[in-house]
Amino acid sequence: MSGIQVFLDDTPGETRGIVVRDGRFEHLIIQSDRDVPQHRLGARCVGRIADVQPGLKGAFVDLGVGPPLGFLPFGPGAPLTVGQKIEVEVSAEPRERKGPTLRRLGTGEGEPRLLAEGLSVEQWLAVLVPGQQPMRGLAALQAGLDAEEEALRDGGLFGDIGLDLCVQRTRALIAVDMDLAPGAGRGKGGRVRDLANRRGLIEAARLIRLKGWGGLVAVDLIGMGHDGTAILADTRTAFGADRDIVFGPVNRFGVLQLALPWRRTPLEERLARDGTEWRAAVEMTRALHRALLSDTLSARIVATCEPEMARVAEPLMAALGPRAGLVGDPSSAPGHFRIDPA
Repeated sequence: MSGIQVFLDDTPGETRGIVVRDGRFEHLIIQSDRDVPQHRLGARCVGRIADVQPGLKGAFVDLGVGPPLGFLPFGPGAPLTVGQKIEVEVSAEPRERKGPTLRRLGTGEGEPRLLAEGLSVEQWLAVLVPGQQPMRGLAALQAGLDAEEEALRDGGLFGDIGLDLCVQRTRALIAVDMDLAPGAGRGKGGRVRDLANRRGLIEAARLIRLKGWGGLVAVDLIGMGHDGTAILADTRTAFGADRDIVFGPVNRFGVLQLALPWRRTPLEERLARDGTEWRAAVEMTRALHRALLSDTLSARIVATCEPEMARVAEPLMAALGPRAGLVGDPSSAPGHFRIDPA
């Protein structure tokens, strides 16, 4: 575990868990106070079958919290009927205006309701890195901001290996494009190409994990005429041993395909879906939290913003303690704020 660091940023309103391996961000887990508990990964609920869709090979399930309904793919067991009560577990969180994907556990009784919440951020960190206590405070807050910044990038240049990497997602798939940077070992044979492809797979897998993406992945490898067995081994090492990952071969065009299971709401959706006022209030709370942790000498530090944003942020700011102040200023621009010592 010597090369692994674990951080927990428990800023009011939004908790973040970060795992760093050998100086590189590997995981960024975010949970918001506005999350619907019945929609979190791993939550167990009693649901009612609201609609059966043979064409979609599944059924929509009312979890007792309104739309979007959960979706339960057909699987082993008795056929599903409208009105039937079942016990389910969330196997994938909502995304793209779709409700959570569910896994059938058995027969349910009573009204649709939450039976057991999914794991907290701290509990997920314990699953990912058993036995290691997370670091908190200013270092954790900064790690969360840095991990977010990196996760929102499309890739980049890795000069030590001469790799130019781009990772982007469309509605249909995740496209990974790898190339050698200008002047990076061109004409030096297949060894440089193979090293760049191996590094590219590792970096692409890491970035996709940070983003919380799943679905079909198409990887445009560098060059042609690859050793398919070696590429597959490198891909399995990069993307992990999740039994739900489906690995495909490298085709004659030098494109590798694999399918990743969806698990969490994609990062870009999570950062945008809460609404402008809530998102801005959380960001202001985190900025004030950072100032409080950095400046331990000022008796009070105040956040100033427009009144409606202050109204949304007030309960979050109160959780920061008596040194945290909040002022609603009608002259402040919507979504903007400033942090000042009192």
